[in-house]
Amino acid sequence: MTVGELAKPFSISLPAISKHLKVLEDAGLLKREKDGRMYRCVLDATQLIGPARWIARYSLLWREQLDELADYLKSDERGGKSG
Repeated sequence: MTVGELAKPFSISLPAISKHLKVLEDAGLLKREKDGRMYRCVLDATQLIGPARWIARYSLLWREQLDELADYLKSDERGGKSG
């Protein structure tokens, strides 16, 4: 898509969209390809594989920890607060 096409659904200025796209480009998530006189933006989602693996690895641990915290808070509410 062109920058204009990407910007269309948003209510922010074209320069603001360009700044956001520059951040994505610097992070390696977006590539700009020349198509005649226009530049097209192409998503490169391969950069997200590493973070996705990291999140998947820790999500079970986080879920278990949050479940334990929820159980503790529920039992504390039923038993009255000490202190």
